[in-house]
Amino acid sequence: MSTQAWLAVAVFAVAYVLIATEFVHRVAAALGGAVAMLLLGATDAENAFFSPESGIDWNVIFLLIGMMLIVAVLRRTGLFEYLAIWAVKRARGRPYPVMVILVLLTAFASAWLDNVTTVLLVAPVTLFVCDKLGLPAAPFLIAEVMASNIGGTATLIGDPPNIIIASRSGLTFNDFLSVLAPIVAILIVVFLALCRWLFRDAFRHDSARVASIMAMRERETIRDPRLLAVSLVLLALVLGAFMLHSVLHLQPSVVAIVGGLMLLAASRLDPDEIARDVEWHTLIFFAGLFIMVGALVNTGVIDQLSHAASSAVEGRLWGATMLMLWASAGLSAIIDNIPYVATMSPIVADLVKADGTPQGNVLWWALALGADLGGNATAIGASANVVVLGIAERAGKKISFWEFTKYGLIVTVITVAVCVPYLWLRFF
Repeated sequence: MSTQAWLAVAVFAVAYVLIATEFVHRVAAALGGAVAMLLLGATDAENAFFSPESGIDWNVIFLLIGMMLIVAVLRRTGLFEYLAIWAVKRARGRPYPVMVILVLLTAFASAWLDNVTTVLLVAPVTLFVCDKLGLPAAPFLIAEVMASNIGGTATLIGDPPNIIIASRSGLTFNDFLSVLAPIVAILIVVFLALCRWLFRDAFRHDSARVASIMAMRERETIRDPRLLAVSLVLLALVLGAFMLHSVLHLQPSVVAIVGGLMLLAASRLDPDEIARDVEWHTLIFFAGLFIMVGALVNTGVIDQLSHAASSAVEGRLWGATMLMLWASAGLSAIIDNIPYVATMSPIVADLVKADGTPQGNVLWWALALGADLGGNATAIGASANVVVLGIAERAGKKISFWEFTKYGLIVTVITVAVCVPYLWLRFF
């Protein structure tokens, strides 16, 4: 690698250590790393701000802003309290069944919606439930964001890397559903068992608090029925447009920001008050992280790692499958999986073509599973993780990098390991 590439790796490593140790706030670390990359010439203004492949992904930023506006308005209707009470009543106030319900809802929704959209909708419900039951919010939020990353693996539209893979490979929606949905169903069952063990100290039952919630009437929590009706109609239109992306040819970011602004206008609420609910710190952190990862792409670091991995196993399909699965999981834990999958896709396409058999498609599935599940390993491994950490911090329930990561590493290793026999039985 060139000197510039090594310097880019050094800057990224230092920023990552600062984020992990929380020696400085993660926003300051990400922005400092981004500035250093620009000063070193590892990237430039053109690439950093205007290239989706090696800079800030404005589609992600505006998708987040739009959905945050919608959630901010919905929060004022009382809907989240309604859903929270409903979930607690279905579980009869028992903490673990409450977690099971929230995890299953999150995983199912994430298969059809963007993961970030899902956690933005579920997190406020979770915070209300934990507050009323006197439970620590961190285990529930961590479980839900991990469920969103697992559930999003199931379909072509569930996670952005899957869309990239489908575009490059020619695999269809039904291909993704038939191959990935069965293993995701197994992984959710495994994950629920892990939750019972990992978060066992959080399942404290307070009968007095439970009784107070069981006595509540959900309908009384709805503060503005008119605004709720308008919000739900607009949210349904936004989600419908997300799913009809291939027909409407509208970017999710455009749909989200238009929907958010339309709802803000229709709500008649104070725009300044709603804007205060937007997670601006999270958005700035994403911008810095995008620039740093883009510099690694721009200097050829990611490309060289990918080529080295593919060269090491060329001609050995099972070895290539295992390396693709585990390397993708490892790399997706520390860098955003979107540029990683975009870089790996042409290499995988060459390997599949060289293999020349239908069995070679297993490499695509290994790439998808590794990249999607690897996002659970660390607090910055996936966009949804960062968003939930921001929501928790804003609510005074801060989740540290290592609090998330100590659970994430266990979940990632076990879920990826479960994929090994599945891929063997399915394709070999």
